Amino acid sequence: MSPTTPNPPPPSTAPADVYERERLANLRPPQWINPTPAPLYDLVVIGAGTAGLTAASMAAGLGAKVALVESGLLGGNCLNTGCVPSKAVIRTSRLVAEMRNAAKYGAQAPTDVVVDFAAVMRRMRDIRARISRGDSARRLSAQGVSVFFGQGRFSAADALTVAGANLRFRKALVATGARPRIPQIPGLAEAGYLTNESAFDVTELPRRLLVVGGGPLGCEMAQAFCRFGAQTTIVQHWPLFLPKEERDAAQLLANALARDGLEVRLNTRVVNIRVEGGNKIAELISDDYESTVEVDAILTGAGRVPNVEGLDLETAGIEYDSQRGVHVDDFLQTSNPRIYAAGDVCLEHKFSDTADASARIVVNNALLDGSERLSGLTIPWCTYTDPEIAHVGLYVRQARERGIPVHTFTVPMHDVDRAIADDEEVGFVKIHVRDGSDEILGATIVARHAGEMISEITLAIVAGIGLGTLSRVIHAYPTQAEAIRKAADAYIRSLPSPTAPSRLRRWLS
Repeated sequence: MSPTTPNPPPPSTAPADVYERERLANLRPPQWINPTPAPLYDLVVIGAGTAGLTAASMAAGLGAKVALVESGLLGGNCLNTGCVPSKAVIRTSRLVAEMRNAAKYGAQAPTDVVVDFAAVMRRMRDIRARISRGDSARRLSAQGVSVFFGQGRFSAADALTVAGANLRFRKALVATGARPRIPQIPGLAEAGYLTNESAFDVTELPRRLLVVGGGPLGCEMAQAFCRFGAQTTIVQHWPLFLPKEERDAAQLLANALARDGLEVRLNTRVVNIRVEGGNKIAELISDDYESTVEVDAILTGAGRVPNVEGLDLETAGIEYDSQRGVHVDDFLQTSNPRIYAAGDVCLEHKFSDTADASARIVVNNALLDGSERLSGLTIPWCTYTDPEIAHVGLYVRQARERGIPVHTFTVPMHDVDRAIADDEEVGFVKIHVRDGSDEILGATIVARHAGEMISEITLAIVAGIGLGTLSRVIHAYPTQAEAIRKAADAYIRSLPSPTAPSRLRRWLS
């Protein structure tokens, strides 16, 4: 069979500048011609996001014959519309907030901090283009991966088609990711809205912004756009943001958003949207109280749904549903023993780090006859607001549901010297241990650098290191991570020490 020409990429509304041209040249080269398929692949990967790229590169590195199929752009959500662009934008928003608060640090605050939003987004596109070099089609090909662009569809239990080519496989991986969940609000489609897939194509800051949803994406982008100068309202139908997190952590975030000037509407639903005179008017209801808010743009942050459509999964005998995605067992194997799934298309925790870890499990189990389990992973996550909220392991409620007695050690950040010096005292380190031991069950950190700090706790859990041992770890002083050692010291002080008083009396005598 001759090489095939892939279907055109999905349209983009991003400015066609030098950065976008580089990104597209890396992630979907315009003149790309799909290779001639091999008679049989050891592994065919459908989807080139974090999970798919990790699996393809690992498998090729092991000497396997690998094909990677992507219907859109290499890099997936993380590179193109998620982690990378959002963190670039958030970094600038933090700088803007610090400039406005310069007087607190003894510096002369600018009389008027002007945000060049187009330049902010141009910087983001530059960063995204630079990082895209690591995921480029040419680099994958150089690693031995056969890259196919086009919509992949299963044609049999051991084969799929893409752009007219037939790929037969010994094993396959479904890693098609997820897409934004669009809330069912009357009038939303007619009024128009942004999601994380389109928000980073914007070059003009909306004067008034409504953010629907208080999950990680909604909170991060609401705070960033507000700091840039958008009059921002965030609506959440739960009593607090981030409903899965510790209540005191979510409350600290709600307070921080309010301090930044966001209009926070909790216990509130958007029931209708209409357009009048070019303005978008959202009708809100909270308990029995009805109100409206007039905005120029609406951003939805109501979670994500798995991409299972258009794959002909039934043909391959793969069980799935539209909410949970592809059904997998603890080894990430689907109902077709030849086929596995990884990443957002099948996992509850839709994080890039989890997608990467699950892909590694698949390569081990599918190609190396391994028996690694999803349940064996220790998964940290972080919401990159200011302050950040990071968590790993069990929450107290989860431990109690399992009948595990818990003892919690909490250190407020205002007791940490470096946090005081940095004027970053909002937050805490909270570590849960099994009562009667120093076994770490889980931890929540609310702090400016919580995402960096949670790694120490994650390592301790994975390595089986108890909280008592962390008290002997010397932390560079002064750092905010010293809060972890302080929590460990609190654990040591809680231990009974019957010999200490008698030893002290002997020494005094």
